[in-house]
Amino acid sequence: MTFAARLPAHLRPRREKVFGEGRPRGLDRNAKVRIMHFARALMRPTDKGKAYGPITAKALAVLEALLWGFHNARSGLCFPSYETIAKRANCARSTVAEAIKALEEAGILSWVNRIKRVGERVQDLFGKWLVQTRVVRTSNAYQFTDPQPGGGGQSAGNGRNSSKSENPSGLTNQDSLSSLSTPAPRELDPNSELGAALLSFEAAFKRRNALA
Repeated sequence: MTFAARLPAHLRPRREKVFGEGRPRGLDRNAKVRIMHFARALMRPTDKGKAYGPITAKALAVLEALLWGFHNARSGLCFPSYETIAKRANCARSTVAEAIKALEEAGILSWVNRIKRVGERVQDLFGKWLVQTRVVRTSNAYQFTDPQPGGGGQSAGNGRNSSKSENPSGLTNQDSLSSLSTPAPRELDPNSELGAALLSFEAAFKRRNALA
């Protein structure tokens, strides 16, 4: 069990929210085999009177579905929905939630909330139609921990795998991924007090650099 999992719920760090693909981590086939062996070892009962350990057979099935059915070895992308995982692992959605919790507490995987911006047409108080942007959650993005330090076959520098992938496309079996690039910064309004101040500061900064 990880240190964070031992803390009371109100003291645990808040789940990270990221736009786009999450925190992909490439893994070669050998790394995936090591992870599965480690998970199977955790199925052995450790407490007296229990027939299983921290990882149950259903949790192992969910891990197998994530690693071999959805995780792309080369790109590291892995963001299926609970419903998609449940169908692949032949279990209920609630079982997927419990399995992912157990796998995270065992230090086998971690995940972040993927979010994206969507635009909606709404009417203001005067009946004029406007486009309002809001942020919504999508499926989680998962990454896995190789039990062998320095293992995984990741390329240096970018954390992506250089070996051949069983899912070479990078998006095979994943839920749809919209274009989630961060929008370009808005132009400053010189007629507003804040915009005029920022434009003045930018001009002074450029003059200073030109004289340096």
